[in-house]
Amino acid sequence: MKKYSVVSLLRNALSYNRNWTEAWRSPAPQREYDVVIVGGGGHGLATAYYLAKEHGIRNVAVLEKGWIGGGNTGRNTTIVRSNYLWTEASLLYEKSLKLWEGLSQDLNYNVMFSQRGVYNLGHNLQDMRDIERRVAANRLNGIDAEVVTAEQIKNAVPLINTSSNVRYPILGASLQRRGGVARHDAVAWGFARAADALGVDIIQQCEVTGINRDRGRVTGVETTRGTINAKKVGVVVAGNASVLGDMAGLRLPIESHPLQALVSEPMKPVLDAVIMSNAVHGYISQSDKGELVIGAGIDAYIGYGQRGSFQTIEHTMEAIIALFPMFSRVRMLRQWGGIVDICPDACPIISKTSVDGLYFNCGWGTGGFKATPGSGWTFAHTIAQNQPHELNAPFDLRRFETGALIDEHGAAAVAH
Repeated sequence: MKKYSVVSLLRNALSYNRNWTEAWRSPAPQREYDVVIVGGGGHGLATAYYLAKEHGIRNVAVLEKGWIGGGNTGRNTTIVRSNYLWTEASLLYEKSLKLWEGLSQDLNYNVMFSQRGVYNLGHNLQDMRDIERRVAANRLNGIDAEVVTAEQIKNAVPLINTSSNVRYPILGASLQRRGGVARHDAVAWGFARAADALGVDIIQQCEVTGINRDRGRVTGVETTRGTINAKKVGVVVAGNASVLGDMAGLRLPIESHPLQALVSEPMKPVLDAVIMSNAVHGYISQSDKGELVIGAGIDAYIGYGQRGSFQTIEHTMEAIIALFPMFSRVRMLRQWGGIVDICPDACPIISKTSVDGLYFNCGWGTGGFKATPGSGWTFAHTIAQNQPHELNAPFDLRRFETGALIDEHGAAAVAH
């Protein structure tokens, strides 16, 4: 057995992957589909998967302008939690968290979901009042949450600085023990493989350049690989939703901002929880490879550049060193940026539009990754049934006309 394994390993290494089985097919686009999903990130792939699995709609194409996992799905910091303040948001994210808890088994693909706990730090009396309010709201909605003291935090995370002689002393935190992290590219690959196995066409290098309509109804899309007709079109393009909306004559209440993150050189395990702080405006976790994964808030300017500003990097490093002085000697390996679409109330849009058969899923801001399975599950229901599920009904596009906003800026104040 050992000899066979060595021979097999050498054969595959020398073949330069030519003999490897593809994880999913690379079909040519058909002329027409029942549903076209624009955007091959985690949310788009999850939508296609649940359309096929839950609703039996398998004549589906996912169109991705680049490659699977090359967009915002691979440009985030992988935190998963559901402890939002308002009922509408917390229940949506809780649905997603419950799906996360069984996702590896469901997809038969290890997405490396690790429930190591998420701490949201409080640094003053008002922070602690807000934390207690959110924990109470979470418990009313059946979501696990607890308030912990600075001493409890120090016992769980020995490296953190809990001294009272600092600018932002740690008074306590909220803790969601079921929260944690997952592997972003594994999520994309797992959904892609599972959707493909159910008959979904995943078409890469296929950019949408126009949305076709006739008498108020969508008829398909124009792409760099030709016209593709469809009875329904779902748009899930994080960072570019307003661009696609403009193609359909829709003006979306969205701003696009760069969002940066950094990773350090690998080191031995020193941090087995996710630490977040709105006051110092930074958050940190450690990956399974040993890298420190670090991020903070968005760049203040509007744009589509994926590099971001040095000022934000400097501010982020100051925040992390304030929490973990020991990390001042750690070297950073790389930095990157993604583009996030942000709505005025820091909550997403999962909605039908004024164009019959056209649906938009966007505006997740800094909370998109954690919502991946729940977003796809509810969006698939909305497309299949042509009406929202009760979980995403509050996130209708029309709330910006009625004023029924869901203001989650307090629970989504940093990029997480």
